Amino acid sequence: MSKDNIWVEQEELVRYREAVATFERGDMDEARFQATRLQQGIYGQRQDGVHMIRIKLPGGQVSAAQLHGVADVLAKYSPEDMVSITTRQDLQLHSIPLTQTPAAVEQLAELGLTSREACGNTVRNVTACPLAGVCPAECTNVQPLVEAVSKRFLRHPLTQHLPRKFKMSFSGCESDCAQGMFHDLAVIALQREGRNGFRVLAGGGLGHKPRHAIVVEEFVEERELLPVIEAVLALHHRHSDRKRRARARLKFLVERLTPEGFLEKYREELVRTGQVYAHDALPTGEWSDAENPEKSFTGAAGAPRTVLEQKQRGHYVVPVSLPLGDLNVNQLRGLAELLQSRSLSEARVTQDQNLVLLHIPKTELNPVQQDLEALGLGTPKAGDDVVSCPGTWTCRLGITASRTLCEQLDGGDTDLRIRVSGCHNGCAQPYVGDIGLHGEGRRHYGKLIPSYRFHLGGEGCAGGDIATKGPEIPALRASAAITRIKQAFADTRQENDSFRQWTQRQAPDYFNTLLEDLVTVTAFDVETLSQDVGEAQNFRVLALGGGECAGASEDAVSSRFSEAAHEREYRRVFHLARKPEQALDCAEAIARLVGESLLNVNGVSVMPESLTEIGAEISRVLTEQKSPHAYIAESLAVFTQELARLRVEFDEPAFERLTAAQDLWTALVAELCVDVDLGDFLPSVEPVAQAV
Repeated sequence: MSKDNIWVEQEELVRYREAVATFERGDMDEARFQATRLQQGIYGQRQDGVHMIRIKLPGGQVSAAQLHGVADVLAKYSPEDMVSITTRQDLQLHSIPLTQTPAAVEQLAELGLTSREACGNTVRNVTACPLAGVCPAECTNVQPLVEAVSKRFLRHPLTQHLPRKFKMSFSGCESDCAQGMFHDLAVIALQREGRNGFRVLAGGGLGHKPRHAIVVEEFVEERELLPVIEAVLALHHRHSDRKRRARARLKFLVERLTPEGFLEKYREELVRTGQVYAHDALPTGEWSDAENPEKSFTGAAGAPRTVLEQKQRGHYVVPVSLPLGDLNVNQLRGLAELLQSRSLSEARVTQDQNLVLLHIPKTELNPVQQDLEALGLGTPKAGDDVVSCPGTWTCRLGITASRTLCEQLDGGDTDLRIRVSGCHNGCAQPYVGDIGLHGEGRRHYGKLIPSYRFHLGGEGCAGGDIATKGPEIPALRASAAITRIKQAFADTRQENDSFRQWTQRQAPDYFNTLLEDLVTVTAFDVETLSQDVGEAQNFRVLALGGGECAGASEDAVSSRFSEAAHEREYRRVFHLARKPEQALDCAEAIARLVGESLLNVNGVSVMPESLTEIGAEISRVLTEQKSPHAYIAESLAVFTQELARLRVEFDEPAFERLTAAQDLWTALVAELCVDVDLGDFLPSVEPVAQAV
């Protein structure tokens, strides 16, 4: 493995292998192991004993060698001859036995691929327009930014114990083909009066209560972008709801604070991050005047549906249609050989579960099409823009068999975008499809019937919005309902109407009336509607416990130690910048966070306000326990006094001694927090001890 491969750390792979062995021996509890496993992007399935590995592809970028290597891993470790592309531009390998997951992720690491933080309460895979670098409409190629941001926040202390997952997207022009409106944070390149910069959105989301993101910055230049991103992340870490998982996404913080209140807190945080990163910046892009900045050269889902000439004249993008995002071993290897034989560096996977080939010379278009046909693949055709999540095939949260239903569906001659999720979490993005469905279970006459809630006229790119909620229809009638909607659209649309425009013109009860007979369930219908699509058994919702897409239960102690590690970096930066007041603020924040963690571990839920009171409470707790660690409280008391003295008269050597001692104290407190897996975020005790 290359030593400069920033995506992979050999030591963490060793730790994961050891954790699997420890868990298999029964020496590690389920909760601790789940947290370890999810940090490595390894996700539990409905089926016992097997797991899904989610591979992060920032911006969807994947090389020929990586496609070939994924095929080898799939063939060796999974009984499923299938890798799936997700709407987050990830790859997913299913049904891998737990004991073989260490070997699988190690083999992927040799390819420069990581699954680290592809699951859990972290920054997930960063998505982008799949035409970054080749689109004639783009202002700048955002792919270098995607890679820089992905690397920066991978293993970053601020992102290891977020209240919930955090999703980012990057678009190279105002068409926003990466669908920023429903992301926690979206960056959109634009040009204003000869200046190059970005619009930044925050607080969007799908799933439960889908919400359109708000604008936090109408225009920022490249050098300002890093502080903006980190300020939004810091808001999420500190202020989003850690007690109620269902309300922990950033969109609910915007709702709770109101957009105005959220922006106020954001600006306060930005002052701090702007100071810390005054001399740091993300990569500078190559900007150009777009050929037609008002025109999107991609489909509404953020990917092309036809062969497209690149801004590099004479070269073309060839989209490849993948039914439900699936590729088998032979197809993976065939695509890799197609790229290698033409000396092509990469392909891109897309948010609509397809794939694009880049830099194809015009003379090679027909040979490439022939090679694809030999693999059972081809370019998209009208009607095949159908996206599904795994549903009840593998997902623990799946309610309905979304994949099976999608095999019956097509978008018709007008190429409608159909998006089907097996539950309300919306991994297939049904809330921004032309026709979106999410699975539910609904009782009729005491019988549980598999059903789908319809969503109509959604659009995730610029100018779009969340779909209108439609009726709920039994699963076995869903295909008929879609056929009827397509026919109504074909019969009554005006010339050049988009499906969204047509939907918006309809009366509020139009779809309920159109589908009334399919919505209505009588006592005589119950028996015939009680199976899901493709199932012989009566429908039931399995009690599989909580889903794992959000990670294990949040531990307030872990989140505090993560933030303390983050403050430690800020403390260093402010000290080097000769800003003693801010550096002292960071030192105080570390003491508060670590002290609160110790109290939390010992059952204290209401935290004292001042450091002096925190120290007194620690002393009380340790005295009651007759603990031999009374020095913890005594050290905090001495620290508090010295901190106050330095605020009056700053002494640099004294500050350096204080911070070295604080790092040692933090490590000692961590040893008392025995139920917390602090992973990569403890300061090293040995060097600190030498400094003291």
